[in-house]
Amino acid sequence: MATTYDFPSDLLAGQEELHQVRAELTALLKRLPWSVEPLDGFSDDTGWRKIERPASPGWSEDEQAEVEKLRRRERELAVFVSTHRYWSEITGPDQVNARSELKHAHDTGLPDPPPGDA
Repeated sequence: MATTYDFPSDLLAGQEELHQVRAELTALLKRLPWSVEPLDGFSDDTGWRKIERPASPGWSEDEQAEVEKLRRRERELAVFVSTHRYWSEITGPDQVNARSELKHAHDTGLPDPPPGDA
């Protein structure tokens, strides 16, 4: 039988927000042009596969600011989750298993933390 971990509500909330921020960042980056700076398009078929890119108008200042805001929040949450005091209570292979379970806790239907408990 698999070990069940009693994650603190703030750790669960931090991991869930980290998933959300990463999803938002991924969706935003997919919508934005391929280059931050305006660049001409190009085509290169000299390598092992052909690479083509259309001209890129670049990112606006607002788009750059939004990407930076999401990246900053992603870093803050990653540090919070990975250095949480809970991890000092678990050692060895259990810590690896617990970290893996935490990453998928939102998939397993664990209850959401109570509001204001994070």
